[in-house]
Amino acid sequence: MKILQVCHLYFPHIGGIEGHVKNISERLAKKYEVTVFTTDTSGLPREEEVDGILVRRFKSCSPNNAYHLSLDMLKELRKSQFDIIHGHNYHSFPLFFSRYGNRKKFIVTPHYHRYGVTGFHNVLLRSYKPFGKKIFQEADRVVALSNYEKSLLMEDFQIESNKITIIPNGVNLKDFRGLEKRGREHKTILCVARLEEFKGVQHAIQALPLLEESIRLEIIGKGPYKAKLISLAKKLGVAHRIDFYQDLRGRELVNRYANADLFMLLSKYEAYPIVILEALAAKTPCIVGNILSLKEWVDNKNCFGIDYPINSEQLAELINKVIGKKVRGVKLWRWEQVVKETVEIYQE
Repeated sequence: MKILQVCHLYFPHIGGIEGHVKNISERLAKKYEVTVFTTDTSGLPREEEVDGILVRRFKSCSPNNAYHLSLDMLKELRKSQFDIIHGHNYHSFPLFFSRYGNRKKFIVTPHYHRYGVTGFHNVLLRSYKPFGKKIFQEADRVVALSNYEKSLLMEDFQIESNKITIIPNGVNLKDFRGLEKRGREHKTILCVARLEEFKGVQHAIQALPLLEESIRLEIIGKGPYKAKLISLAKKLGVAHRIDFYQDLRGRELVNRYANADLFMLLSKYEAYPIVILEALAAKTPCIVGNILSLKEWVDNKNCFGIDYPINSEQLAELINKVIGKKVRGVKLWRWEQVVKETVEIYQE
């Protein structure tokens, strides 16, 4: 079976969708012939084999690292021939182009959350909708990551329920086995996210002055909002209690999860964030924005929700309640399960 994965960015780029495609592709490549079409403007090789996968990178127009418009990819897709074409990420052009590839079956995982990063992006999304709808009309199967995403897809694109299969993101549980939290004099709150305003990292910074001086904040990620976060930390007099990191991978990232006393993701919208799975796999309690797909994680035992608009005093109170709690009894999908379900769709 010849399988093509189409996505806006791929490893070594870091992100939720990038990680999703990488994890399923590597496992599929153990049994099938797998190719990835992606875009890149960073100077990486245009074509190389990575972990048994043929990765082809195409030049693109990507203002502010968005849209990833690549006519070279479109031309190559029109010439391609695969058994399965699996397109990812409704919010960028490569998924739309993937429908032009020659295939026996077309699978779509949209990672859809309805909203754009800015008001201007929202206007573009509304204009794009009549064209984007064609993706779902032509797809043989649509994969949603959560019940919430499925409900959005049905509401926004009138997709029949029986055309959508829910397959959550997975986690590499073996990476988290045998971890022990390191004893430290201070407690640590961890945020792992692309640094955009909608990700809500600023709320963690705003709560920090209301917490004990011994509580620190670690922020892992990069993005256009970083300068404003640094400025906010200086304004509130808490910059000395915050550490910024980026491009952490593998054991270094896993150790950050394990040594944190609390993980926070206060995003306004997400499809199904892998970072929550990774935090819980590391036995670190979580606080999330009590909205959208994040609600599906809230059990008030291991994962706690806070309502929008976020009030700093209420957040600080919840942090004091949750930080350092023991995580028990969480059931997480492994990537092997994700791939098993995905292959069943391919073979329907």
